[in-house]
Amino acid sequence: MLRLLASGCARGPGPGVGVRPAAGLCHPGRRQSRQASDAPRNQPPSPEFVARPVGVCSMMRLPVQTSPEGLDAAFIGVPLDTGTSNRPGARFGPRRIREESVMLRTVNPSTGALPFQSLMVADLGDVNVNLYNLQDSCQRIQEAYEKIVAAGCIPLTLGGDHTITYPILQAMAKKHGPVGLLHVDAHTDTIDKALGEKLYHGAPFRRCVDEGLLDCKRVVQIGIRGSSTTLDPYRYNRSQGFRVVLAEDCWMKSLVPLMGEVRQQMGGKPIYISFDIDALDPAYAPGTGTPEIAGLTPSQALEIIRGCQGLNVVGCDLVEVSPPYDLSGNTALLAANLLFEMLCALPKVTTV
Repeated sequence: MLRLLASGCARGPGPGVGVRPAAGLCHPGRRQSRQASDAPRNQPPSPEFVARPVGVCSMMRLPVQTSPEGLDAAFIGVPLDTGTSNRPGARFGPRRIREESVMLRTVNPSTGALPFQSLMVADLGDVNVNLYNLQDSCQRIQEAYEKIVAAGCIPLTLGGDHTITYPILQAMAKKHGPVGLLHVDAHTDTIDKALGEKLYHGAPFRRCVDEGLLDCKRVVQIGIRGSSTTLDPYRYNRSQGFRVVLAEDCWMKSLVPLMGEVRQQMGGKPIYISFDIDALDPAYAPGTGTPEIAGLTPSQALEIIRGCQGLNVVGCDLVEVSPPYDLSGNTALLAANLLFEMLCALPKVTTV
């Protein structure tokens, strides 16, 4: 079950703004039909009419729904950090990202994307995870996402540590079969086990390979870096067919050419985007659990996500924001912007 952030019905921001409450918020049991092309869609309220501190703390102040029915895409929080190996706090990531998302607006002038004129979007609240049992949490996540994707809704996930991507991809593969993966991270997250445990944030993609959830010839990992316990830490990944792009191969250059190659590699089959905020240099994103120096820049992050436009993106996540280490809020602000960019890159989003 998904937990609502607020009880009662969402209210529109006032006359002239054109925002309507989500159809399922007041009647969560009512099944909704997919919106007609000319039907009004949910719109984040404009700060010209509604002050940014006003309203329920949802992603971009969108209406909050209990059901994915009738939605083309939705933001979902997974406040879990039981799988972290170093600094905790990612369980507070979804809430903090939502707080910072009040700075976001409805269109993307840089890409011409009009997501809220193209798609019906809402906030589905958070998965009710079990902070005391990682296995149970993963089962809850998988079940929640199976319902979301079965409804034809593309999930955009606010993490949470990177463990959560494993059960999400279990749900994705159940509908789409093995998917391609664009994984942006400082770490490969393909360790087999740590302290005898095979389920934690350093192993989600190892588990995905074990279960056949990935189309390994269409897996690209970007931003990988850091010290290691071996001189060949990427042997496993490359032996599976992954393309591993090290951070030093991205230094001081545009990643537009790289993303052209990625689009060609991914083709028209389903692809999932998983973005760990520690892919970025800690000068830009200090609020994370396992920071590594000499990472990507925010402009390179935009190039990566915008480079996915035109691909068959079936889901996205942004993970590992740890607000206790993000005193300025800039890490969460960056995360909110990257999630908006992911929304803009989804199929069926109109661009002008």
